[in-house]
Amino acid sequence: MNSSGGIETPTLLVATPQVQDPFFDHSVVLLLHHDDEGSFGFNLNRPTDLSVQEVLEGLEIPWNGDPDSHAYFGGPVQPQLGSVLFLNSENEPLPSPRMTATAAEVYPGIRMTQHVDDLALLAGEPPSGFRLYLGYAGWGAGQLVEEILRNDWIVVPVVSDLLFCSEPQSLWQLALQAAGVDPQTLPSWVPEQSQGESN
Repeated sequence: MNSSGGIETPTLLVATPQVQDPFFDHSVVLLLHHDDEGSFGFNLNRPTDLSVQEVLEGLEIPWNGDPDSHAYFGGPVQPQLGSVLFLNSENEPLPSPRMTATAAEVYPGIRMTQHVDDLALLAGEPPSGFRLYLGYAGWGAGQLVEEILRNDWIVVPVVSDLLFCSEPQSLWQLALQAAGVDPQTLPSWVPEQSQGESN
């Protein structure tokens, strides 16, 4: 295995039960970039308490979508940075032709943007698939491959239906099942007890 581990993006990373980090416990990450220098992606199943409307009010952008839509915690890196993942299928064309340059296609029919002008256009007429992420998940050179080799992550092909899953609490199980893995077969993980507790 080379230093990039032969990982091709986009792909999904599903945390195994041994991952105890509160940021990534039972998380599903959409990995969008991976090379010898490092990796980044978005945690798909961590809705925040902040509504999209609240976040956009701070930017003076009106939100015409579902008032119950919440922003998601994309990861612990740069939590003040907003990114939008959205559907751009044949049935849902871009609101402006210039977005072909500013909103990158990350998967067939799905684009991502970090431009405020794009956000304003999307907020005015939100597509059926729309997610606002605050922050992102990032790994330094070789770090992700190391974590995969110690079985922290199961690498799963992207299933587009899962990217805008309306039940984030079920996403971990759904992602494993889509990869043919029964969540019940994964070993449960119990943190090691400290010396004081074991006596």
